[in-house]
Amino acid sequence: MSTSTPDRARGRSGSLHSSARKSKAGPAPMNINKRHQDNRSLDTANSLAVGDRTYDTSRPRANSISNSTAQSYGRTPNRSFYHRSFHGQLDPAQYSSEGLREQTAEIASLAYSDNTEHSPTRSEDGQEYPPVIEEVSEPVTPAESAHERSGEALPALIPDLPSPVIEARRRTPPFEHSSLDMYEGQEHDVDERTALLKDNKSPTAFDGANETERQKPDNKSTLHLWYGAASANIKSGCYTLSHPKTWSGRAVLGSVVVRPAKLLPAVFLGLLLNILDALSYGMILFPLGHQLFDDLGSDGIAIFYVSTIIAQLVYSCGGSVFRGGIGSEMIEVVPFFHKMAFLILEKVGEDDSKSVLATTVLSFAISSVLTGAVFFLMGACRLGSLIGFFPRHILIGCIGGVGWFLVATGVEVSARLPGNLEYNIPTLKQLFRADTFMLWLIPLALAIVLMITQRFVKSNFLVGGYFVSVAAIFYFFKFALGIQMDTLHSNGWIFDSPPAGNPWYHFWTLYDLKAVHWGALADTIPTMFALTFFGILHVPINVPALGISTGEDNLNVDRELIAHGVSNTLSGLCGSVQNYLVYTNSLLFIDCGGNDRLAGILLAAGTFGILLAGPVIIGYIPIMVVGALIFLLGIELLEEAVVDTFGKVHKLEYATIWIIVITMGIWDFVAGILVGIVLAALNFVVQTSQRTAIRAEYSGEIAQSTVRRPPVQRKFLHEAGQQLFVIKLAGFLFFGTIVGVENRIRALLADDAFRASPLRFVVLDMSSINGIDFSAAEAFTRINRLLSKRGVQLLISGLELDGEIGMALRNVGLFNEDSGVSVYETLNQSLQDCENKLLKALYEQQKQRAVRSSRTTSHLDIPASRTNVDFSASYRQEFLVSSPRQNQLHEAATATLEEDHSSLQKWSAYKAPLPLLMQIFGDVSDKNEDFWHKAVPYFEKVTYPRNSVLFNAGDKPSGFYLLEEGLLRADYDLPQGRFSELIVEKRPCGELPFFSDTPRTARLIAETHCVIWQLTDRKWHELQKAHPDIAQELLKISLKLTKERMDTITAYVMTAAG
Repeated sequence: MSTSTPDRARGRSGSLHSSARKSKAGPAPMNINKRHQDNRSLDTANSLAVGDRTYDTSRPRANSISNSTAQSYGRTPNRSFYHRSFHGQLDPAQYSSEGLREQTAEIASLAYSDNTEHSPTRSEDGQEYPPVIEEVSEPVTPAESAHERSGEALPALIPDLPSPVIEARRRTPPFEHSSLDMYEGQEHDVDERTALLKDNKSPTAFDGANETERQKPDNKSTLHLWYGAASANIKSGCYTLSHPKTWSGRAVLGSVVVRPAKLLPAVFLGLLLNILDALSYGMILFPLGHQLFDDLGSDGIAIFYVSTIIAQLVYSCGGSVFRGGIGSEMIEVVPFFHKMAFLILEKVGEDDSKSVLATTVLSFAISSVLTGAVFFLMGACRLGSLIGFFPRHILIGCIGGVGWFLVATGVEVSARLPGNLEYNIPTLKQLFRADTFMLWLIPLALAIVLMITQRFVKSNFLVGGYFVSVAAIFYFFKFALGIQMDTLHSNGWIFDSPPAGNPWYHFWTLYDLKAVHWGALADTIPTMFALTFFGILHVPINVPALGISTGEDNLNVDRELIAHGVSNTLSGLCGSVQNYLVYTNSLLFIDCGGNDRLAGILLAAGTFGILLAGPVIIGYIPIMVVGALIFLLGIELLEEAVVDTFGKVHKLEYATIWIIVITMGIWDFVAGILVGIVLAALNFVVQTSQRTAIRAEYSGEIAQSTVRRPPVQRKFLHEAGQQLFVIKLAGFLFFGTIVGVENRIRALLADDAFRASPLRFVVLDMSSINGIDFSAAEAFTRINRLLSKRGVQLLISGLELDGEIGMALRNVGLFNEDSGVSVYETLNQSLQDCENKLLKALYEQQKQRAVRSSRTTSHLDIPASRTNVDFSASYRQEFLVSSPRQNQLHEAATATLEEDHSSLQKWSAYKAPLPLLMQIFGDVSDKNEDFWHKAVPYFEKVTYPRNSVLFNAGDKPSGFYLLEEGLLRADYDLPQGRFSELIVEKRPCGELPFFSDTPRTARLIAETHCVIWQLTDRKWHELQKAHPDIAQELLKISLKLTKERMDTITAYVMTAAG
């Protein structure tokens, strides 16, 4: 017995996946901001929490229905500034990284300089840097309680829903090719090209060409592959038949007698399955409960057989890659066909029965052609993978709706109710009447007994044998009690015999274009499209599942779609209905030895023989057998939809399943599908909005650039890094997920949080964003306004300006000149810019400190030798302000300057490069100038013009470098990715490969004109012999420097990875 819906449960496979969007190199960077407004006031927000935020994702299992997470809800933001996207001229967006490296080099030169005349108080465009200007306290506005809620992701288990229909088939093990050797007993010519190991998937005469059967990927279209397979099969057969010389006695005996004989058990099983399917839902193709259709049960069976035969021939003659695939009518068409029949009946009226029947059968056929056309176009356009994105819980709800319909149909057929089952008191009374109660109770009990038996008995022939036994027991009592057939017919125990003289092709006589009511036919078009939409979900679910179970590795869903398109179109043109490849029947058929295209052709021939036998058999079929079959299908589908999914899918999805089932069962199938789609969209919005778009958060104490800065600058940046906050975003940003980002910003800017950790820069890294909608883009303009009111600058990194996300943000005016937003290609550039601005504040305060020192000296006439007098108290008094942000920056700068002992003055009288050695090694060595003076002769001064390459990755190290002036850039090109680091003056480089005698790991380039003191390989060997103590100290220093760089690079890589 075939059924489409349980097949889906076995055929579900899907996974969620998120892809990180990588920013590409953009155009030449330029600063998009003419003014950086660092001192602004803010209005709202909540609590601050600095640290890493885990972005929870769960990898779904195969055979999944859904992947849902449950997290906290966030409120939907107001859609403000809608007009910004469509009105006014947009400013051209450019990167803010122009001059960033030069700026870094300039700031580095201040680390060891006592000259304050060139302190960067203004930028090139005249902008004053805010840290040195006394700022008033930021105004406080009432905080909005927009607390960010966080919830632990609760991904629903992805159930492998069992298909309870035909339990024996469900547990059939995957087919083993070695057990079905198509060439056993046949002779083969062996030559130098014969494979040593036989190919178990080699095609037979009916298999067609090898290359088309295997469907190996090439540039040919799917339609061409399908056509090639079918034509190759036909040509192969015709060639063999037309060339008797190729025949041999043994080959003829094996092909005509032995081979078909081996396939007979599988063919017999396939025939039994087709008969059971025809009796279960082929007979109820028309609404037999209505008197106008009550004589069409035999016609429904004939239509079923025609559709099955056409599908079987298409698949077995090369249309499908599955040689043992079984085609059958779709069970889902039945409720849609009933709806179409009643729509036509309501439009035309019962008086014109000929028009009703003609219009009904024509609507059935047209819907099949429509379904076939959609299948074919999807396969030809290679759109098979798109169907996999359809929400599976909607499909499960539709399966449950079909189950409800089958249970109701089972009651109608068994109880012989007139019309449809209505949910009212009169119908309930009729069902419990003495002459009706046993009619539907016995079939229901038989179905339940079979379901219980299936849990203990695992046999492929259980279902068939069970219903044959039921029919045999029925006729045993019939003959034992001497009950007449007329009595059984009149009392509703056996189906009424079809009208005398009705042949198997009687349904074709119902077609009459002259009698068709075209208006009623037009009314069924929406139902046709709903049926088509529901029908196209079969192939991407059943076909991959069958491929996994049979070990078919060369599966092409698009080819299968084309085959389904051909079979459904031919079926509709022949006046029949939709069909598809049945998972359970195919798996059972293959397991019983039917993995041969000849077996499928024999099955089609046997089914045609049953069709020719005519509808006479209908008058001898016990209604309880058909009723039990229908009850069995309906109960199992309901169990699959509402029982097997309980606790395995998200609560909202489970509620959606129930709503779809109830809507389909009580009202309408089309309405159920529409309701399911709407609810799926709502579920997506609700569940996605609960998942935060914030992948990770870091303060500037943790997130730092890769620039090799002097120790004094690193110390200051570590203290002042609290004023920098990095938020890494991920996924698709839309109106649901952007709420969490906005709430987090509000929390950072809340009064209590801002006093505890005042911010100056907020960096939003978008390197992992893969899409954004209009509402989310507008929300960034609102976020920028919130930050501006607090004097916090917004920086965006990891963004491609000409990409989809960059254009979306430009369209809402985020990059306009007056927005104050800076944008960078990489996170490293944005961090570097923030650090430069903080360091400029440090050296401006150094300048103010020197000015104060000069004034104090002139007034008090302090001797010049007293240069280390502490003036910090007077400095704090001058810069004491009420701003938490300014106080924090002032304290960090003061503490750093007081502890800085790297001034050049104390070593300025010594011969170069001793001052440079003392500056660089002072923080990593306790040796004095007397110790390092002996190393001076071993260093050589070298100059490199701009863009010079000092060495490349893989080169043998030839020197250890101390950069006196200029700026170097080290480019790392690793298998894991690329990154660069800047080396500013008064910093060493190249120490680890040189002292360890290992190849260079990076390419070193002079960004500017550079003056370098170099310890060559030859001088190093001389130093080791002459002064081993200095050599040993250099080795210790190299290890310390390496640890420092490893800490910086590792921290940045982990921050960038998020």
